[in-house]
Amino acid sequence: QVQVVESGGGLVQPGGSLRLSCAASGSIFSINAMNWYRQAPGKRRELVATIASRGRTNYAESVKGRFTISRDNAKNAVYLQMNSLKPEDTAVYYCNAKIRPSIQLGELDYWGQGTQVTVSS
Repeated sequence: QVQVVESGGGLVQPGGSLRLSCAASGSIFSINAMNWYRQAPGKRRELVATIASRGRTNYAESVKGRFTISRDNAKNAVYLQMNSLKPEDTAVYYCNAKIRPSIQLGELDYWGQGTQVTVSS
């Protein structure tokens, strides 16, 4: 079994910073891309940032220059450093990982349970 667990959400004032963490554990042969999504109330889930296994990154336009995604392959972990936070960044943030649980299986999608980020004064 594979588990993906996020941590690090919370309440922060506009202009503040938060760092989200996500770690995958269990039966893992390899991990390809790791991603952060978010979903605000009444809106569709959107891709915020993605990082490939060798470190190439991409960001949604709305977060470029403010958010930084990184990963630690030795720990099967991905991080999202969020700076200059705005009220419109308020959402539940989800970690997604493309994982091969074993050499016999293809790549599967795994999701964390989500962590709430609230930006408000």
